[in-house]
Amino acid sequence: MLDYLAFPVAIVLGFLAGLGVGGGSLLMLWLTTVIHMDYAVAKTVNLLFFLPTALIATLFHKKQGSINFKKVVPGIICACIASAIFSYIGTHMDTHSLKKLFGGVLILTGLRELFYRPRNAK
Repeated sequence: MLDYLAFPVAIVLGFLAGLGVGGGSLLMLWLTTVIHMDYAVAKTVNLLFFLPTALIATLFHKKQGSINFKKVVPGIICACIASAIFSYIGTHMDTHSLKKLFGGVLILTGLRELFYRPRNAK
């Protein structure tokens, strides 16, 4: 039964990822809670899902002129360094603690989105 849902779920999650809503986070929930995929495998699938959707979204935003590369490149460099460091740390943590940490980040992100008020533009 779940095999028939894979394509529509992938379409919806790809659409949400393109909007920047967090399709990858929802994919993790789908893979671990509905499909009961092992957490380590789900992380890998999530990464493979994220890379092409991020590339496509970046190309569209670049075409619209909404990316300032002078501001983005330092963030990309810092994110790559942080990803390498925390990926190494994550491989040495037990899965149970990693799941709890990821769940906490999802809750904090959801609360921020729920209560976020944009600053007035000057």
